[in-house]
Amino acid sequence: MTESPVRWGVLGAAGINAAMVPALLAAPNAELVAIASRTRAKATAAAELFGIPEAIEGYEALLADPRIEAVYVPLPNALHREWAIKAAEAGKHVLCEKPMAVTAADAREMAAAASASSVLLAEAFMYVQHPRYARIRAIIESGEIGPVRTIITTFSFDASEELDHSGFQGAAGGGAVYDVGCYAIHSARYLLKAEPLAVAAHSSLSALHGDIDMATSALVEFPDGVALLAHVDMWGADTDDIEIIGASGRISVPHAFICGPDDGDFSVSTSEGTRVEKTARIDHYVAQVERFSDAVRGRSTLLFSADDAIAGAHILERMSVALREHQRIEL
Repeated sequence: MTESPVRWGVLGAAGINAAMVPALLAAPNAELVAIASRTRAKATAAAELFGIPEAIEGYEALLADPRIEAVYVPLPNALHREWAIKAAEAGKHVLCEKPMAVTAADAREMAAAASASSVLLAEAFMYVQHPRYARIRAIIESGEIGPVRTIITTFSFDASEELDHSGFQGAAGGGAVYDVGCYAIHSARYLLKAEPLAVAAHSSLSALHGDIDMATSALVEFPDGVALLAHVDMWGADTDDIEIIGASGRISVPHAFICGPDDGDFSVSTSEGTRVEKTARIDHYVAQVERFSDAVRGRSTLLFSADDAIAGAHILERMSVALREHQRIEL
């Protein structure tokens, strides 16, 4: 007998839903039941836009719905803690947008609530669900490019005129470091299988956008002298690339985080030449929903535990201090 799909609800009518809601509708092991917003009008508009069966007024009402087993939380970063905890207390599994929490203390509270209710809690880093990342890490571990010396990551987009953007309201967790810097840090930690030792950062702050960092260039120090050089930007041209430089070669990853179905290939360059590594053509958002739903049913495990999100939140928190105080901050 085939197990029934996991029944999902979406907690909020955020812009990221344009990517995630189609994935929830497409994943064969998921069934999207409803979307909630603070007002009936917004919930109804979102439901009609995406073809979601039901619109619910109020997040509490969705969490009280016994049909729903798992929720996706796309709310602004400053609201993640509150609603992930409420969802866990309501017995719902939680897939929370990245970064999962603004502070490590918040992340620990969220993890504790999930553990107490015996539900899953995951940070929605969709990019790493693509099989190319396991392949990239395998190439690094094989020694083909030699010991990694530096990772250079750029992730930028221009939202400077979107003054209603949730990251521009001056609330905790706003700005480029939290919005896209979380990707640069997460990917470096994953690829290096290590935690950073210290951070330093230079930022361009904008009072117009809520006194947040619109662009930050950061140096993140890892063990063995390895550095992550990351530029993250909310008012620059669209770019999302990773360059992994080893002692005897390099790996170049275009479309590193926003990867369309035809964008998964990457290149490996050594003294023997450059080759293109072909990868499966998948939607990494759908892959994320499938893995989480399988984990709910006990058919697989999550790629990352809540402890990983706690560690990530700590780094973001300290980087925020570094960019404000213009200091190197040890972790």
